[in-house]
Amino acid sequence: MPTYDYLCDACGHTFEMFQSFSAAELTRCPKCGEEKLRRLFGTGAALIFKGSGFYETDYRSDSYKKAAEAETKSSQTSSSESKSADSSSASSASGNSAKPASSSSSSSSGTNSGSS
Repeated sequence: MPTYDYLCDACGHTFEMFQSFSAAELTRCPKCGEEKLRRLFGTGAALIFKGSGFYETDYRSDSYKKAAEAETKSSQTSSSESKSADSSSASSASGNSAKPASSSSSSSSGTNSGSS
């Protein structure tokens, strides 16, 4: 809503009033009660911005927001898959170290039984 400045010609009282564009102009002064109030010329175009600010990302289309959300989810999924792949390769590496030990012991036991 715009802010309008009013002046009373009877008592000289000036004040601001928030009014909608379609609201009727005030005529009675709130201080002296006379009907000598007039709206001052050139006011009423003030804008009041509320909030933390305006950013270009505030007005993005829904399709852009959905694509950005999908990209974020896919990057999170790929990072979790790489973490699980790292942990599975670590467990398979520990499993591989156990396999050669068992196969070497069986081959050595086979060698021992072959030489007797």
